[in-house]
Amino acid sequence: MWELTNMVMAAADPKNIVISAVVVILVIVLLVFFLLFLKFFRLWLQAWMSKADVKFSELIGMWLRKVDTRVIVLSKITAVQAGLSLTTRDLESHYLAGGRVQNVVRALIAANRANIDLTLKTATAIDLAGRDILEAVQTSVNPRVIDCPDPKKGRDTVDAVAQDGIQVKAKARVTVRANIERLIGGATEETIIARVGEGIVTTIGSAISYKSVLENPDEISKSVLAKGLDAGTAFEILSIDIADVDVGENVGAQLQAAQAEADMRRAKAEAEKRRAMAVAREQEMRALVVENESKVPLAMAEAFKKGNLGIMDYYRMKNISADTSMRESIAKPKRKKE
Repeated sequence: MWELTNMVMAAADPKNIVISAVVVILVIVLLVFFLLFLKFFRLWLQAWMSKADVKFSELIGMWLRKVDTRVIVLSKITAVQAGLSLTTRDLESHYLAGGRVQNVVRALIAANRANIDLTLKTATAIDLAGRDILEAVQTSVNPRVIDCPDPKKGRDTVDAVAQDGIQVKAKARVTVRANIERLIGGATEETIIARVGEGIVTTIGSAISYKSVLENPDEISKSVLAKGLDAGTAFEILSIDIADVDVGENVGAQLQAAQAEADMRRAKAEAEKRRAMAVAREQEMRALVVENESKVPLAMAEAFKKGNLGIMDYYRMKNISADTSMRESIAKPKRKKE
């Protein structure tokens, strides 16, 4: 009983409590480091064997900052093996900024192999701007062909009208190469397609006859290419080739026919207007005649009253009017019965 009491009192000693707490903390810390060591040992060993110079403390820091350590380590190993000098901090900062680290590293390697001047700062800026830097480097090495117009937009040809009124349909293929220096802020493929289409329409429209366009389709390419359509874009135009030229409708004849139809309708409208005015004038004159005829009896009555017209004069006037009516009825031709 006495020995048990001594043991309890020894355990209740403050010094023993502190020592026990320190021991527990050390055990927990060692356990955490052991688990982290097991977690990152493979990556650290892989980086060390590849001479990528990734410290164990950096792996723990990336883990605390919620950075994908595998992406960073593998990307740095790839860069080191390719002869590029990239720091872990640069890759990690680009990852935290929302960039595609592996894509940037591959683009830098491709640019280095192709002797293209591309720095990490430029590559990360292009990647953060939303452009595919790897695709841009590949396009710079291997030029791409763009159809004009784009078939995905629902149009197969660029339609234009020559000065003789004949429609010409053309299809072009533009070979472009990415310009890394103008990739930030430069216009995209849609601008190239729109400018080339505008150049084709202008060139065909300035041709005197559609025959000259069919005979020399390369003149379209030369004229469009001389305009410097790649200014302000992210591409450099290498060539513009006319793939197909065809004759369309006679737009000039259609416009002339439409103009003639419009002129005829306008003339009919003017004639109808004049006819309506003549009918209105005729009605007006008839109304005036009826009005004046209605005044004749009043005038005759007034003449009888004042003695200016006698009864014999009145009968003589009636005889003359009847004789005139008879002569008019005789002079009129008789209509044949159908």
